[in-house]
Amino acid sequence: MKNPHRLLGAALVCGALAATGVGAGPAYAVEHQLWIGAPYETVLPGADGDGEGRARGLDVRVSRDVAVGRVPAGRLTVDMSEVASFARVSWPANCRPQSEVRAVCDFPEMPAGTESVPAAAFELRALPGADVSASGYVRYSAVAGRLTSHPGETRVSVGNGPDLGLSQAEDQRGLEPGSRTTVPATLSNSGNRTAERTLVTLYASYGLRFTERHTNCEYREHATGTSALCVLDEPVAPGQRYALDTGLDVGRKALYERFDHSVQPYSDEALREARGDWTWTRGAGAELDLRPVAAAAVTDPDLDPQDNDRTVVLGATNTADLKLTGSRVSGAAGDTVTARVTVLNRGPAWVASLGAGAAVATVRFRAPEGTTVLDLPEEECWRQPEDTGTTVFCKTPIYLHDAASYSFGIPLRIDRVVRGARTTVETVDDDPELSIREFDPNLRNNRTEIVVNR
Repeated sequence: MKNPHRLLGAALVCGALAATGVGAGPAYAVEHQLWIGAPYETVLPGADGDGEGRARGLDVRVSRDVAVGRVPAGRLTVDMSEVASFARVSWPANCRPQSEVRAVCDFPEMPAGTESVPAAAFELRALPGADVSASGYVRYSAVAGRLTSHPGETRVSVGNGPDLGLSQAEDQRGLEPGSRTTVPATLSNSGNRTAERTLVTLYASYGLRFTERHTNCEYREHATGTSALCVLDEPVAPGQRYALDTGLDVGRKALYERFDHSVQPYSDEALREARGDWTWTRGAGAELDLRPVAAAAVTDPDLDPQDNDRTVVLGATNTADLKLTGSRVSGAAGDTVTARVTVLNRGPAWVASLGAGAAVATVRFRAPEGTTVLDLPEEECWRQPEDTGTTVFCKTPIYLHDAASYSFGIPLRIDRVVRGARTTVETVDDDPELSIREFDPNLRNNRTEIVVNR
C-alpha cells in the first residue's frame, strides 16, 4: 500500500553514496543507495587548566536503504585538513593515516539483509590555545567495490561552556499493566565549565504515571500524557556524573508507551520557553535530587545539545479491540450524500504511534455501485493511484484513547440508483509501522459496510 501523505522520519546523515559505474550483478543493483551517517556538527571544549581539551568522539557508519544483495568491504577516506589548525585526532586501529590530516579506514562488507556497518570511530581534541571562534569541516568519502560516494561532512568548532548529556537507557518490553518500572539515566557534564543549575524536562505517555511528583517540578496533563519541568540546584562540574532515575507506574491502559527526558543548563529564559502558555502545577513530594555516581578530576550555553534528549520505548502486554461501524444512506440520482465510517477503540488499552507517527487505523473501501466518491480531505484520505483512483484509504490520527472513536465522512454522489448497493470497509491490518494484528484480539469486527438505497 502506498500512502503519499505519510511523513516518514529520516535519520540525519552527512552525505549520500551515489552508485556510479554500476554493474549488472546483484551486488551492484541500481536500486541500491548508500549513505554516510555521522554527526552533523560537534563542538570541541576549549583547553582547560592543564592545556588539554576534552575529547569528542565522531562515529561514522555506512548504510543503505535497500538491503538487497551484497556490498563488498570498502574504504572510508577522512579529511581533517580544515580543522588541523585547532584540533588533533586520535585514529582507531582500522584507520591508516596517509598524512597528518588524512586517513583511510577499512569498513566490512554488507551481506544481503545488512543495512549498515561501522566505518570509523575516532576522537578529536581542541589544541592548546585554540581560538573559540575557530571552525571547519571534517569531510568523508567512501568506496566499496565499484560504488563511490559523494562527500559527507561534520562541522567542527571550538567553544567554552558546560556540555550536559544523558545516557541512553534500554527500551523495555513486556511490562504488565499495574506494575512499576524505573528508567535509569546518567547525567554528565563533558564540557569545560560548570552548570550551576539544571533544567530537566520529562514526558510520560498516557499509559504511564510518574510514581512521585516532586516539589521542585511542575506538571502538565495533556491528551497524550504528562509533562514535567524540574529545576535542580546541584552544580554539575566538568567530568561529574550523576544518577537521574525516574519511577513510572504502568497503567491498565498502557500499550505502546514512551518516556522522554532532556537536560540543559538552567536559565530563566529556558524555563519560560519550556512553560510556554500552558498551565503547570507544582508537585508536593520530596525534591528530585541528583545522586553522584562518579566524579573526575556563569551560565554558558550547552556546547553540544545532540545528547541532551533521550527517548525510551516502554511496551506493555495489553490489547485494544478496534471495531468498525458503517452506515446506510439514501438519495435520488444526482444527489450527494455523506456516508460515515467510525473506528471505535473498545480498549482496554489506548493505542498510539508516538514515534513513527503512523495512524492507529487505516480503512480501505471502494465506492458502492452506482456512486462516485467525491473530494476527500487530503490530510486523512487518498486514492490508490495504480487502481485508477477507485480504491480509497482513510486514516485516523496517530492515537486513539480507550473508549474513544473517530469518524470519517465519505461524500458520495449517486450517479444512478442501485437498490441495496453496498461496499465493504475494512482496516489494513498489516501496516509495518503499526500493525493492528499485533494488538487487536478480534479482527472479525474490523470490517463493516456502507449501504446505499436499501
